[in-house]
Amino acid sequence: MDATSEAPLIAGRGLSLAIGKRMILDHVDLDVRPGEIVTIIGPNGAGKSTLIRILLGLETPTSGEIARRPGLRIGYVPQRFPLGPNVPLDVSRLLTLTHRANDAEIDAALTETGVGHLKHASVASLSGGEMQRALLARALLRKPELLVLDEPVQAVDFIGETRLYALIGEIRRRHGCGILMVSHDLHMVMADSDRVICLNAHICCEGRPESIQNDPEFARLFGPAASRLIAAYTHRHDHDHESHGHHHHHHEH
Repeated sequence: MDATSEAPLIAGRGLSLAIGKRMILDHVDLDVRPGEIVTIIGPNGAGKSTLIRILLGLETPTSGEIARRPGLRIGYVPQRFPLGPNVPLDVSRLLTLTHRANDAEIDAALTETGVGHLKHASVASLSGGEMQRALLARALLRKPELLVLDEPVQAVDFIGETRLYALIGEIRRRHGCGILMVSHDLHMVMADSDRVICLNAHICCEGRPESIQNDPEFARLFGPAASRLIAAYTHRHDHDHESHGHHHHHHEH
C-alpha cells in the first residue's frame, strides 16, 4: 500500500515561531502519514523540540496551521520526564499516572518494550535505556496512531541505541502507527526512517536517509564527516511494511 495515498495523521503548514527578532522556526511544513517513520535531525537550538511541542498543541506558533486527523490518538515520549528525585514511584504507576490501564494492558506494553520484569521496580533505579523503554510502554498504552519520540536514545549507549531503534521499527510494523522522531545523533539516523528532515529553524533538506547524506546542505550543516558516518548505518530495505513475515533486517551494525 502506498502511504502517500493516505491523508496525513498530522500536517503542519508554514509553522513559524518568533521570539523577539529571533526566528526559532521559519515556515516549516511537515506531515506524517500512517505507518511512516519521519526523523527530524538538526543542531542544538535548531527548534526541533519546539516544533514537536507545537505539533502536539503544547506551544502556539506565531503563524502557520496544523491539521490533525479527527480523534487522532498520540503517544508521546518526552525528552525528559519531569520527576522529582525523591518521588517513590514504581514502573507500573509511571505508566498509569495520566492514563488508566488494567494490569493485563500494563504487562503487555512492558513486555512489548522488553521491560516486563521491571513492572515493580522503582523508577529511580532504572538505567537510561530502561527508562526509555518504560516511557515507550507508557506511550503504547494509548494505542497511538501517531507515536512522537523526542530524542529517545540520548541516555543510551551505542548498543542500546541500535536495539532501541530495532524496537521502534518493530512497533511501527506491529501497530502500523506513524512515528515522528527527533534525533540528536546525526551519525546514527535510524535506517528504518522513511524520511529524514534536517532542521535548522527552517528545513534545510529532506529525503530518504541515503539521499540526505549526499546533500551539500547536510554536509554544510553538520560537516563532511557526518555523511560518512550516517552511511554506516544506512541499509537498503524493502518497503514492504505490510508483510508480517520474516524481516531480514540486520540491526546489529
